[in-house]
Amino acid sequence: MKRAAHIGGFTLLEMLIAMVILAILASIALPSYLSYVLRSNRSEAQALLSEAASRQERYFTQNNSYASTAAALNMTSYVANLKSYSLSISNVGAATYTLTATAIGSQVKDKDCKTLTLDQAGAKGYSGTAASASTCWP
Repeated sequence: MKRAAHIGGFTLLEMLIAMVILAILASIALPSYLSYVLRSNRSEAQALLSEAASRQERYFTQNNSYASTAAALNMTSYVANLKSYSLSISNVGAATYTLTATAIGSQVKDKDCKTLTLDQAGAKGYSGTAASASTCWP
């Protein structure tokens, strides 16, 4: 009597062990990945604030005052296309302004750097749980 050829395969126990290992790896890797995405999205805020500051200075040379809205800086469409931050302009005076990039959408999960700020003197600030501004402004 001949035996049938053995066809290789996985047992249910082997499949369960493999699934447990994958679940453990995913539970470690996914939070790290999400944290990386939040940190990398901060570059959008930094670019936004740098662009707005540049336009503020250009506006000042033409009007001898700073703009109080993104529309005055011709940034309406630029700001509308952002996915992670919104722009606000405050503390506008004869020689002062403060630009603020506020997290929106999925970026609000970034507890370290909820907002980034930049003023006319180039002072960089933030609000959130980060230990220092260098966390938000590398």
